Amino acid sequence: MAKKLEPLGSRILIKPVKIQEKTKSGLFLPDLVKEVPQEGTVIAVGPGRRNDKGLRIPVEIKTGDHVIYAKFSGTQYQDEAQDYYLIDDSQILAKLE
Repeated sequence: MAKKLEPLGSRILIKPVKIQEKTKSGLFLPDLVKEVPQEGTVIAVGPGRRNDKGLRIPVEIKTGDHVIYAKFSGTQYQDEAQDYYLIDDSQILAKLE
């Protein structure tokens, strides 16, 4: 990542896994049938949101975690031909071990 991107609030910056280019049997997939990735690696995490009393609630996910997130969530960001997603922590569905 050439630019330093620091998520605000409870947002998380995710680098998605590569889109599958071909099937297990070796057939190449056209762009129309490729699935949008729903899992990726956490690159950066915001400091967390604030509650009603102004206290910061930290995000449960940390940098380096491999996560599954909701389909069609977040904002896509591209930096030097690499795609990233900026997603709210409530859109993270699971953490993969």
